[in-house]
Amino acid sequence: GVGPSDASPDEGVVEDLPLIDERAVEQLTEGLISHYLPDLQRSKSALQELTQNQVVLLETLEQEISKFKECNSIVDINALFSEAKHYHNKLVNIRNEMMMLHEKTSKLKVSGINI
Repeated sequence: GVGPSDASPDEGVVEDLPLIDERAVEQLTEGLISHYLPDLQRSKSALQELTQNQVVLLETLEQEISKFKECNSIVDINALFSEAKHYHNKLVNIRNEMMMLHEKTSKLKVSGINI
């Protein structure tokens, strides 16, 4: 048989509700919508404007970030040039020392001392 647990909890509730006037429901719905819709539409347009502003802001930030990256690469290039200049000076000094040593050995050979 059918026990008490098998019965739907909503059983009999539909019969207890008074008849609902469809026109009244429609009018209440329209009233509710007309009350909240303008605010919702204003909120929607404000959110759209905010979103557009955020997109513009993000694009501007990306441009600024790329400028900073360019500046950093320029700094790196400057460091590279100063390092190259430093090593070039070292090479010039080594070349001068080698030329001086060559002259000394040449003079020693001319003097008759074999090295």
